[in-house]
Amino acid sequence: MGEQEQEQPAAPAGAALEDRGDPNTQQMRTIGQRRREAERKLDQHLKEASHKGETPANEGEDHSEG
Repeated sequence: MGEQEQEQPAAPAGAALEDRGDPNTQQMRTIGQRRREAERKLDQHLKEASHKGETPANEGEDHSEG
């Protein structure tokens, strides 16, 4: 019984999976889904940023006619 008490505590689930190095099918699906979501968000942010720097043609004309 003394040996059982001296066992190391279980590692967190995430750490154990990283140590093993072979993700299962569900993990691969989750990774793929997260990656697709991240890419969609990145594309959206890039589009918003590129539009933010542009000024509409009408806006520039209205200010110059004062």
